Amino acid sequence: MIRNLLLALAVFGLVSGCKNDNKKEIGYTNALSDLEERQEHPGKKLMEINCYVCHSPTASHDSRIAPPMIAIKKHYLTDGISKADFIEDIQSYVENPNAAKSKMPGAVKRFGVMPKAQYPEKTINQIAEYIYDYEIEQPEWFENHFNGQSRKGRGKQGPHGMQNRNRQQASITDSTLTYEELGLKYALSTKAELGKNLMGAIQKKGTLAAVEFCNVKAYPLTDSMSIVHNANIKRVSDKPRNPNNQANSSQLIHISKFKKDISANLEPKAIIEETDDTVQFYYPIVTNTMCLQCHGKAVQPEVYKRIKALYPKDQAIGYIENEVRGIWSISFNK
Repeated sequence: MIRNLLLALAVFGLVSGCKNDNKKEIGYTNALSDLEERQEHPGKKLMEINCYVCHSPTASHDSRIAPPMIAIKKHYLTDGISKADFIEDIQSYVENPNAAKSKMPGAVKRFGVMPKAQYPEKTINQIAEYIYDYEIEQPEWFENHFNGQSRKGRGKQGPHGMQNRNRQQASITDSTLTYEELGLKYALSTKAELGKNLMGAIQKKGTLAAVEFCNVKAYPLTDSMSIVHNANIKRVSDKPRNPNNQANSSQLIHISKFKKDISANLEPKAIIEETDDTVQFYYPIVTNTMCLQCHGKAVQPEVYKRIKALYPKDQAIGYIENEVRGIWSISFNK
């Protein structure tokens, strides 16, 4: 979609150039350059990998487990604050999350204090720098909510009415998406659902609860998202925790390709395989800092003991940040 947007901007600039003066042509060129620069900033990808599991811009207002990143920007980007101070405030909170340090008491009251995780200082600096310098994605509901109007206009419509409306809107939107965009939507929405429930368990009971959650709830939740999207959604790996998630020979080839792309700092591109009636979609599952609590090189002894008790053949350990841990394997009808 980004590539299409860039192309559209470029074409629009050429057409408009026939009618407008050189200053306006330069304006379009600058806008295009700014968009490209924003997409290439390392903080953007780091934010999506590390933050969107909890701070997703696509989660609904009622189902989310943390405020969207745009809310954090709005509360921390106070009048007159310098870029250095903004980055320092974000860094300080992430290093030691607590209610006293937070500039978002309403979010702390609703969601609780963010779980502590050891993010590299450089990672947080780049994310904070990106948030400070660029416009970031925000949910459709956010503007009204931020202005104190989140309940206005809802009338007496209950939660089921909202779900039905969202489902109808989703089906209309799906018809306009490419197979790659559709597969990515299914993967990211499933990731968000799993992440929301996983982080909720961690917030309430700690990392041990994450192990229990994955053992009991991960499969049912993934299956439920398959039903929602009318697709077959799976997560497979070359180093599975659950043997049922072992990748087959063709999937192992795809995993190897994604590993090469990620290690070379290339933006991964989904793999699409088509038959007459179906589409098979593959996309990498990449580790972030939160993943390392159960999949890293320094897992807490009591957590590792529980993992081995539940998964005697576990291989999914020893990762570092931003490594391919497996892939989404999603099939759906054309």
